[in-house]
Amino acid sequence: MNVVQLGNITKTYVKTGRPAVSDLSLNIPEGAVFGLLGPNGAGKSTTVMMLCGLTRPDSGTVNVLGMDVATHANDVRKKIGVAPQEIALFPTLTAKENLNYFSRMYGLNGHELSRRTDQLLDTFGLTEKANKQVHTFSGGMKRRLNLIAALLHEPRLVILDEPTAGVDVQSRNMILSFLEKLKESGTSIIYSSHVLEEAERICSHIAIVDEGKLIMAGTRQSLMEHHQDCSTLEQLFLKLTGKNIRD
Repeated sequence: MNVVQLGNITKTYVKTGRPAVSDLSLNIPEGAVFGLLGPNGAGKSTTVMMLCGLTRPDSGTVNVLGMDVATHANDVRKKIGVAPQEIALFPTLTAKENLNYFSRMYGLNGHELSRRTDQLLDTFGLTEKANKQVHTFSGGMKRRLNLIAALLHEPRLVILDEPTAGVDVQSRNMILSFLEKLKESGTSIIYSSHVLEEAERICSHIAIVDEGKLIMAGTRQSLMEHHQDCSTLEQLFLKLTGKNIRD
């Protein structure tokens, strides 16, 4: 079963006059850690916003968890977890107050809410910060809390847009280690990033995108076997696009 099906989606922003995403088709299988990989400006965040129903494609279809996002956007958002690139937290609320707010959006309360909140705060090393206002947190702490907010309701599909952007080494390792464990549980993950070393560590499937277009997609193993002259994803990206993803 595919948790996501994108059918020839195109999105053009009026100000730029060119497609941010152009005729993109993808199938993402259930249980995959799917790396949506490309440089800044490749169309990754626009694709994520269309998956979440926050923006509509100009053409094409977006199906998530068996639902057409065009007609069931609210139902889709209740069943997925999203950690956006921009930190989506209230800075003057404490960590727990933020999590209580987001959890009620998903219908969690009482003992279950308390158990899940305490468990995730401990997993991400934030128990001692639970009652501190978020504006006092480091960038890495905010990023970890942002991820917790996406995981509270145990979604079948988690969508992460540059989840390690601007974080310290400790936070990065903590996030990646958790995602490796989440992968083992069978949760489907979309991992949008330009950091290919991280994708090599956690992704089972990848799609390389550039200038809004799909360059290649498949299992990470099959793509690397097909391009045996490339020993890393960074080398594969350079071969397929002629560009260094870090530029």
